[in-house]
Amino acid sequence: MKIYISATLRGFFGRHEKIDIEGNSIRSLLKGLTDEYPDAKEALYEDDGKLRSFIQIYVGEENVTSEDRWDDVLDGDSEVLLLPAIAGGAPVESIISDERRKEVSFDDAEIDRFNKHLMLREIGVKGQKRIKAAKVVIIGAGALGSPVIQYLAAAGVGEIKVVDFDEVSLGNLQSQVIHGKRDVNRPKVASAKDTIKGINPKLNIVTENVKVEADNVADIIEGYDVVVDCTDNYKARYVINDACAFSGIPLVFGAIYQYEGQVGIFNLNHGPCFRCQFPAPPPTGLVPTCAEGGAISPLPGIIGSIQANEVLKLIIGIGEHLDGKLLTVDSLYLHSRILNVHKNDRCPICGKNPSIFEVQDYDYDDFCGLKEEEEEIPIEGIEPDELAERIERGDKMTIVDIREPHERAIHRFPDVVVIPIGQLARRQKELDPDIDTIFICKEGKRSILAIRTLREAGYKGPMYNLKGGIDAAKDIIFSNEGAWL
Repeated sequence: MKIYISATLRGFFGRHEKIDIEGNSIRSLLKGLTDEYPDAKEALYEDDGKLRSFIQIYVGEENVTSEDRWDDVLDGDSEVLLLPAIAGGAPVESIISDERRKEVSFDDAEIDRFNKHLMLREIGVKGQKRIKAAKVVIIGAGALGSPVIQYLAAAGVGEIKVVDFDEVSLGNLQSQVIHGKRDVNRPKVASAKDTIKGINPKLNIVTENVKVEADNVADIIEGYDVVVDCTDNYKARYVINDACAFSGIPLVFGAIYQYEGQVGIFNLNHGPCFRCQFPAPPPTGLVPTCAEGGAISPLPGIIGSIQANEVLKLIIGIGEHLDGKLLTVDSLYLHSRILNVHKNDRCPICGKNPSIFEVQDYDYDDFCGLKEEEEEIPIEGIEPDELAERIERGDKMTIVDIREPHERAIHRFPDVVVIPIGQLARRQKELDPDIDTIFICKEGKRSILAIRTLREAGYKGPMYNLKGGIDAAKDIIFSNEGAWL
């Protein structure tokens, strides 16, 4: 039977997009998978043997993640999909009331500008007035935010709020097409505002150059009709989802990784929320983020355009939408699926017995088990300049690179041992416990997970984490200048 592997998990399965496994139930197929790919056990299962909560299993369009479905006999032609977090809909009434629509009018220039919409029977004058009356907040002005912001501005959304705390960098320009070279080192919200004004100067543009946190998210989204999640980290996704669920504001979610994207609508008319699908994020380092894993440049344009399309359908009240569904798009293998998302009775936000009653601020490292407990042996770190000095002196040590192959291709660290996190326990004999072992990754977080993994496996040698990872070390000039490609 064929099992399709989502892009974020393929590193644990030999980079295969689909794998043939003998079996006629989910339980037998999972056993066959982990027998063939033993390193995948860490990605799929918690220490107690339970499936990790950020992974969902689908047969066709049906979610069969619950273990009480794992012994069901499957048809021989069933398609099984392993879907991790990255981060149905019949037509509904517009989220913009008739009263607000009737308050809107057009001048001659607007009639000319939006004539392509006015010609569509499903939109027409009433629909375009609803678009003009709508207020949309877009959180994230990066790769996904770029097409969402521009298409909603071009469509004539009356008020757009753009929220982002970051500045434009040269590396953003490959996929963040709302920014240009002259915007490097400017706040992204300022660059986005200039672009929007160039598209449609009549729109009301609000910008907030802030990081979305538990204590400000409610104020950020208050008074808006729909929230578009264009962020690139798990903490923001859960904070935004929880705030939207408590406020009753629909959330249009989008996520990308390498060649794969996801789009869904949550919190609409008491429907499922993001936590119904993915109760908790993966531990830091187990699944790379978009920033660590990269993405082909047109992918955010594809996914962001679908997000913008879903926003407009909600505003106008037309078509079928992704409420209670999750669209997955694999641009590398040209696969797309629409998967059912059911309201989870055990959801801590919107289930029958909720346990979360307000947007909670939490330390993501602590949430994912990376924060050191008092009784735990501290993880020692080494600064990049100290490591550079030790390399210059020729100190005896082992440097272990746990990054993904594509990351190593960008910045090659000299004289390292390459061991993926999932192989550390069984390959610990390759390390010399009598000398220092220094672990490196992109940001210095996955290397913490690597050290914890080896400690649990019984390794006794001295281990250090390169603080800040390659991002902090890449400006250090080693004597081996060829180290940096």
